[in-house]
Amino acid sequence: MTILNGSFGRIRIMVEDYPPLPPMETGIRGRCPRCGQGHLFDGFLTLKPKCEACGLDYSFADPADGPAFFVICFACVPSVLLAVWLEVTFSASFWTQLFVTGPFLLATCIPPLRPLKGWLVASQYFYKAEEGKVVRTQQQG
Repeated sequence: MTILNGSFGRIRIMVEDYPPLPPMETGIRGRCPRCGQGHLFDGFLTLKPKCEACGLDYSFADPADGPAFFVICFACVPSVLLAVWLEVTFSASFWTQLFVTGPFLLATCIPPLRPLKGWLVASQYFYKAEEGKVVRTQQQG
C-alpha cells in the first residue's frame, strides 16, 4: 500500500509495489521486466501485448533494430572471418564454404536474437526509457 500526501490530505492508494528486477536476468530469460513471472514473448520474437501475471502493458517496448545490431557485431563478423580464413588457408570450394560457414552463421546469429531483444525490452522498462522530447523555453525579449 502506498500513502501519498498531497494538497487534499493523505490519500491511500492500493498499489502492488514491485522491487526493481535486473534487466539482464529478466530479459535473457524472456520474463516480464516488472514481476519476473509472466512471459515476454508470444512466438520467437513477437512481444505479447501484456504480462499474464501482473498485467504490465508492453506497448512501451520498442527495441527496434537493437538485437540485429548486436548480432551483426558479435556473430556475423566472426562468420565472415571464418569464411575468409577458409578461403585463404584452404582455397575452399563453394560447397565447402556453404556447408561450413552457413551452419556456423545460423548457429551464431539466430539463438542470441531472443535473449538480446528481451534484455533490451527489460532495460527500457528498468531505466524508464521513452521517446525524446524537445523542450522549448520562452525567451524574454
